[in-house]
Amino acid sequence: MKRSEAREQAFMLIFERSFKEESIDEIIEEAQTGRSLEIDDYAYTLARDVCGHLPWLDETISNYSKKWKLNRMSRVALSILRLSLWEIDNVDSVPVGASINEAVELAKKYGNSDDFSFVNGLLGAYVRGKGEEFPELLQEETPIPTPLEQEKETDQDKE
Repeated sequence: MKRSEAREQAFMLIFERSFKEESIDEIIEEAQTGRSLEIDDYAYTLARDVCGHLPWLDETISNYSKKWKLNRMSRVALSILRLSLWEIDNVDSVPVGASINEAVELAKKYGNSDDFSFVNGLLGAYVRGKGEEFPELLQEETPIPTPLEQEKETDQDKE
């Protein structure tokens, strides 16, 4: 399994965990029984580690999302942010740019129309805040839209 496929599998486990108070092991056991799902080792490790560090990850996301509270974020975006932040800080074999790019692609695939720019902006701000270098695609700051700005954009689209 490719690393991007394993990351997507980890995202799905983390996303499913956001609805349940079960451990990742219990969620995986149900998935293996009910859907005959085979879990990649990288996906398992990533999902387990992310779910084991939710307080730190959520605090970090909150610190970089000044205008959005966690309970206002889509579960898709939140799950992707948790996964990517963990990779950026704890998986040395994954370049920062690759993790951010994969996060944006997951947000485009599974999120709503605004999730990918939100994910890109927050992760870019986090990496800039750490003083790390990252790919040119993130060199320009991507603003994180506020709920009011998003409502205005939606209203303008309807006109």
